[in-house]
This record gives sequence, structure tokens and C-alpha cells, in this order.
Amino acid sequence: QVQLKESGGGLVQPGGSLRLSCAASGRIFSIYDMVWYRQAPGAERELVARISRDGRTNYADPVKGRFTISRDNTKNTVYLQMNSLKPEDTAVYYCNADVYDYVAGARNDYWGQGTQVTASS
Repeated sequence: QVQLKESGGGLVQPGGSLRLSCAASGRIFSIYDMVWYRQAPGAERELVARISRDGRTNYADPVKGRFTISRDNTKNTVYLQMNSLKPEDTAVYYCNADVYDYVAGARNDYWGQGTQVTASS
């Protein structure tokens, strides 16, 4: 099995910053794309940012220029630096990873449990 554990969420005033982390552990041979999603109350889950194993990134339009995704392959960890947070960024943020499980001998998609981010005064 592979586990993803997010951390770093919380309450911040509009204009503030937070840094999310997601650490993968377990039967990992290799991790391909790592992705942050978010889901606001009453809304569908949406992609926020994606990073490939070699560091190529792409972002959803609402977060471009404010959020930065990065990863440390030695730690099997992905980060999301969120600056200039807005109330509309309030959501549960989920980590997703495409992982080659060396015991199963297959690639699978894994999800973290989510971390709440609230931007409110």
C-alpha cells in the first residue's frame, strides 16, 4: 500500500500565505505526476496544480501567479506554496499521486485525506 499525508492547512486572513505539504510513504518504486486538487463546499473537486517527476508544472487559471507547486523526490514529498490567498481559495485541499507500487507491480492513483484551508477575516 501507499499512503499520502497532507499537512499545513489552517485559517489565514485574506492576503496571507500558507504552505501545504504532502508526503508519500509505503511500497513506492517511483512517483510520476503529483497533483493538488481542492473542493469547496457544494462544488466539484478541481485541479489546482500539477508537477511531473522532472519538474514540469501547470496551474489552474485562478491560482496562476499566486501558488507555486514543487517537489522533493528524495523525500517523496510535494509542496504547494499559496500566497495572496483569497476567500474563494477556501476549500479542502487534496494531494494525488501516480505511484508505481513495487509489490503490486503496477501504477495506481493514490489520494490523501485532505487538509482544510480557510481564507477569512
